[in-house]
Amino acid sequence: MSTLDPVAVFRTEAAECLEAIEAGLLDLTHQLDNKDLVDAVFRGLHTLKGSGAMFGFEALAAFTHHCETAFDRVRKGEVAATSELVAAVLAAQDHMRALVDQPDADHGDIGHKLLAQLQAAVGGKEAAPAAVSVPAAVRDAAAKKKKNSWRVRFSLPANSMANGTNPLGLLDELRDLGECTVRADTSAISPLDALAPTELHISWDVTLTSEQDRSAIDDVFIFVLDDMELSVEEIDASAAATAAPVEEKAAPAPVAAASAAPVSPTTVAEFRPVEAVPVKREVPAAVSQAKAAENVRVPAERLDELMDRVGELVIAQSRLSQLASASTDIALRSVSEEIERLSGELRDTMMVLRMVPVATLFSRFRRLVHDLARETGKVIELVTEGESTEVDKTVIERLADPLVHLVRNSIDHGLETPADRLASGKSEAGTVTLSARQAGGEVIISIKDDGRGINRERVRAKAESSGLIQPGQPLSDSELLQLIFAPGFSTAAAITNLSGRGVGMDVVKKTVEALRGAIDIVSVPGQGSEVSLRIPLTLAIIDGLLVRVGSGRYVIPLSAVEECLELSLEEDLRSRGRSFISLRDSLVPFLRLRDLFRTGTKPDVHQKVVVISTGTERVGLVVDQIIGDHQTVIKSMSKLHNNVATFSGATILGDGSVALILDVGHLVAAGQQQEAQLRVAG
Repeated sequence: MSTLDPVAVFRTEAAECLEAIEAGLLDLTHQLDNKDLVDAVFRGLHTLKGSGAMFGFEALAAFTHHCETAFDRVRKGEVAATSELVAAVLAAQDHMRALVDQPDADHGDIGHKLLAQLQAAVGGKEAAPAAVSVPAAVRDAAAKKKKNSWRVRFSLPANSMANGTNPLGLLDELRDLGECTVRADTSAISPLDALAPTELHISWDVTLTSEQDRSAIDDVFIFVLDDMELSVEEIDASAAATAAPVEEKAAPAPVAAASAAPVSPTTVAEFRPVEAVPVKREVPAAVSQAKAAENVRVPAERLDELMDRVGELVIAQSRLSQLASASTDIALRSVSEEIERLSGELRDTMMVLRMVPVATLFSRFRRLVHDLARETGKVIELVTEGESTEVDKTVIERLADPLVHLVRNSIDHGLETPADRLASGKSEAGTVTLSARQAGGEVIISIKDDGRGINRERVRAKAESSGLIQPGQPLSDSELLQLIFAPGFSTAAAITNLSGRGVGMDVVKKTVEALRGAIDIVSVPGQGSEVSLRIPLTLAIIDGLLVRVGSGRYVIPLSAVEECLELSLEEDLRSRGRSFISLRDSLVPFLRLRDLFRTGTKPDVHQKVVVISTGTERVGLVVDQIIGDHQTVIKSMSKLHNNVATFSGATILGDGSVALILDVGHLVAAGQQQEAQLRVAG
């Protein structure tokens, strides 16, 4: 059985903590006076610092301490939260990520530069409590701040030290808050012959006199709070004074006292055992642990391996079904149907496990838009819609880079400067909208802006000068806009940090096509542009329609199939030269796959037309026979066949033969092109 690497677990949790800090900082940019957001960011920094120190990431803990101190000053009202402070901590957060990923690398003087920006943002050096930037009223209020006395009683789980929690560190943090009296209760320690050296059975009773409030005490235990027993109660000054003399007897740390001499029975009798009182929180610890138990962290590669096994099971089930259909054994057919049902349910469950909400993808762009707004001087609002839409995790991973290019392109080329927007009667702030929605077996992800739109004259001029099209060549609006995805194509007058090299949109097109997707563009001059990516929901297993063309068998994704019609020999002969069928008062172009694949066989007497669609476009595919539905495990094509656009993959049938999977988007485009040519011809 494999053992989890504690450092790897820390890196995973640190990444989640950094994401939460970044989300809080980005929210804070719009609500600088929101105390809850300030507290949330502070807690995140405090957790990251403490966890980093616990796992030996000393450089991370030391660096994060400065950011934590800055936000602590904001919490106390010593400095105000500003956009400069948020920007400085966001930049520092990138350095924290580097310290998590490469703690031993040489990061140069990046940390010093970032800390200088941070100190400038808070108005002086953090080490000077009475910095001149702090208003006199705040200093006077701090000087007159009342001291409170608290009784803190806590005990940790028996396995806490084995998990890396050092109780002496918690006691040191309590001492940092003010005058502290510490008493240890050792009554729960087992006899020496039954004592487990890795277990902790000491609890503590601490009397604290401090200017800090209750939240500062809770922050000491913030990353062990769920598993411990904690009681914090405010006491008067006389009770605190009564506890003070005991400090002289119990001053040595528990570990040191134990190593010096055995604890006498009379000494232990002086300390009353700590009563286990659960900490009062908005969510009880038991409920929190129950919720945590509902979620299990599983490495992505294990899901991929499980998906492969399910795929092999589906292929084996398909073979069993084929054998059963050719047999007269009723029992065999019954078992085959039962296994088919179970494998289908297992497949559906496995597909759900791989689905991830696009919110995990969209959340990455809040930081990008924030940074680009500061870099370009534009006022930008990011709007996200349909974040609960779920997509296969592989699709999410591969869409990240294309969406970065599209968002950067919208901000650089699409949105105008605030002055230009006001001059054209628009609001000063430009809007970039990321949206996702499901349509059949596809998910449509759109990037929309309310900027100037695409200048078609500049696109045509650039395409003609680059030799992509002939001068004056007639193009539809869709074909003209698709030229921006050509390699090296850019209408930018100069190369900037954002765009101008003509490689971004080319990457977008190649990635989307590799995902068996398609790109649609709509642009209205003066009103903005919208780029829509149509991507399959999954890249692993799909429901398909198995058809025969000549002697070969092919799979059409069932999500794209609208209906099936019969094409008689007379109708086939009558439609020669036109290739249209009348479908409910509308003409639908169709493709003869037998001619497209050059099978060299005669058509069947009763051919079938399978009507497929993508978006609003439809086309019919003429096949010889519809065999039936088929659970299709998608296998990638070999490198030799990568450029064959008609097929998007292959699958293994029950008899061991291979069936090619048709690329619906390519076939629909071919059918529409054929329709356009026929209309031009007459």
